[in-house]
Amino acid sequence: MFFDYKKNRAWTENLSVVMQIGLTMAGCICFCFFVGLYLDRWLGTKGVLTVVFILLGIAGGANVVYRQIVEIMEKSD
Repeated sequence: MFFDYKKNRAWTENLSVVMQIGLTMAGCICFCFFVGLYLDRWLGTKGVLTVVFILLGIAGGANVVYRQIVEIMEKSD
């Protein structure tokens, strides 16, 4: 009962792309959340910078994911 990579190559490659995109988006948002949280504690702004940095993380993550998708689509052509 071993995994046959040659037989399931397309499926595993698609799964790895989806996981890469999801982890990239989550990583950008989490990183920006913690930066905003740190700055809020340091400057005493009561959550304002956390919200701002979460929005920046969403925008930055979406930009990176878009570029990854475009790169994948160019490779497949």
